[in-house]
Amino acid sequence: LPSSPHMSISSAGGWHLIHQLCQDVKLSKSQLAMEGLEDMKLLFEYLTLFGIIDQVSLDLSLARGLDYYSGLIYEAVLLHQPNGHGREAPRVDSVAGGGRYDGLVASFGLKVPCVGVSIGVERLFSIIEQKLEMSKEKIRTKETQVLVAAAQKNFLVERMKLISELWNADIKAEMLYKKNPKLLNQLHYCEETGIPLVAIIGQQEMNDGVVKLRDVATRKEVDVPKENLIEEIKKRLEK
Repeated sequence: LPSSPHMSISSAGGWHLIHQLCQDVKLSKSQLAMEGLEDMKLLFEYLTLFGIIDQVSLDLSLARGLDYYSGLIYEAVLLHQPNGHGREAPRVDSVAGGGRYDGLVASFGLKVPCVGVSIGVERLFSIIEQKLEMSKEKIRTKETQVLVAAAQKNFLVERMKLISELWNADIKAEMLYKKNPKLLNQLHYCEETGIPLVAIIGQQEMNDGVVKLRDVATRKEVDVPKENLIEEIKKRLEK
């Protein structure tokens, strides 16, 4: 432990803390401690070059429960999480952690430098869901960009032709595979899955040579000439 009264096992900081530790009388007598501090100096030099020095802190209280770690250990912590009332929520425990463990693979006869990290996937999902709930943002469960829908019965062939054209234009499209799905059910499907656009065809659209394009979020619809449909869809997706 540091001999300085200004430092303790709970100390945390950056360059200033490293310099303090390097000048500590007790630590300076330990070759192992000085080698570790030299490694930290090099790490913080690289962090400075990458422009992320303000996102990393040297925390003397950090510990890992496994004894095979042979060097640097680290944890990732999420800070400044809004709690929905304009105030910051309490700090969340680490969402990832790991370190260097060169000796672990060596136990199998190979001397290989190793660094690893374990990510708390469930905790991250919980935080993401909390943020989405507060922002009222719809969670997209599909990558589909356009649903090809029919406004009336017996338009399966027309839907299949249109979806093929969209696929050929590298637009992620799908349709409900029932032969005659109700239009309301098709629109509800888009709202539930987060599909942003609906291309609607029916007899009137066929007669007029247009496709009705619906913005799912605003529920606004516009008739687009069929020859301009792909261009219009791509323009909207770029916004």
